[in-house]
Amino acid sequence: MAEGAMPRERLEWVDAAKGIGIIAVIVGHIWTSGPVRDAVYAFHMPLFFLISGYLFKPQPPLTLARKLLATQGLGYVAWLVLIVLFDIWIEGVRGLRPIFHNWPADLWRIAFGGSELRGPFTVFWFVPCLLVARILCSAIGTRFPEKRSWPWFGLMTISLGIAYAAGSATDVSPLGLLTVPMALVLLWAGWLRRGVEWKHWMCAVLFVLAATTLLFGPSLNMKAGDYGWPLLSIAGAVAISFLIFQSARWPVLGSAAMRGVGAASLTIMYLHVPVAHYLTPHLGKPALFGAALLLPLGLHYLLKSNKVTARLLLGIQSTRAEPVQPWSLAATSATRRP
Repeated sequence: MAEGAMPRERLEWVDAAKGIGIIAVIVGHIWTSGPVRDAVYAFHMPLFFLISGYLFKPQPPLTLARKLLATQGLGYVAWLVLIVLFDIWIEGVRGLRPIFHNWPADLWRIAFGGSELRGPFTVFWFVPCLLVARILCSAIGTRFPEKRSWPWFGLMTISLGIAYAAGSATDVSPLGLLTVPMALVLLWAGWLRRGVEWKHWMCAVLFVLAATTLLFGPSLNMKAGDYGWPLLSIAGAVAISFLIFQSARWPVLGSAAMRGVGAASLTIMYLHVPVAHYLTPHLGKPALFGAALLLPLGLHYLLKSNKVTARLLLGIQSTRAEPVQPWSLAATSATRRP
């Protein structure tokens, strides 16, 4: 699909792709070992960075930073505080020690975020990492608006080198920033994908690369800076994600139900791990998967119906608007033109 063509359809398949991605994220956090988990971890987080890149549009970085901090930055803090308070309450009811119990010293761990957040907080690295990467991408994009220019290729080569070097040196990641260099490369890769007309031969090439990665490659752990095989594993994740981009247009995978899940994907991202964490002793894995998907999904639309919770937790500026998600902020208005 050519860049700028059929914006309404593009928005629908993007929501469907996010739905597929967040279901994969839940699967990876419910089935924590085995071939299914390994397959999901080959692509599930790169997919979201690539979606954000596909929707990327350069804008002044300070303007973008203000928008992101007022929406997703606020939501990050609000969700983090709520889950900390819930953990203190529920573990107190169960007679167990909450995750954060050493006050005020634990305030530093909460503020540090990233690698210090585990258990029900394990996905909280993603949003600050993505926001910083988006701001950097905009800073470069406003200086070099041609995405296929030599400055972009040079800067992304440097960013790749930093990503692998930093990931091999440490897994300490304040606010998920360890992953920013690789996230920046993935944003650029997603941006490159937009405007490229899909050809059938691309499917064959991507399928071979995707199958090789899924069958033989190591899984990724982007939070810890573990990117598997140098270059090949990330290339495989990109191939799988681009195939998902195409399959999200199919009738079943691109259904209204899948798009509804995708529209709620950020809420599900924050809440599915806490649901799984607290219900694991009581439910089998299939039931746990259902709860981790449906409870956050229902809560999302409940929160959306209230102006205060929609603004605070979902980043919705108006109750008539869709959530301003970090992977779609720059392209929201463009994708809604009739």
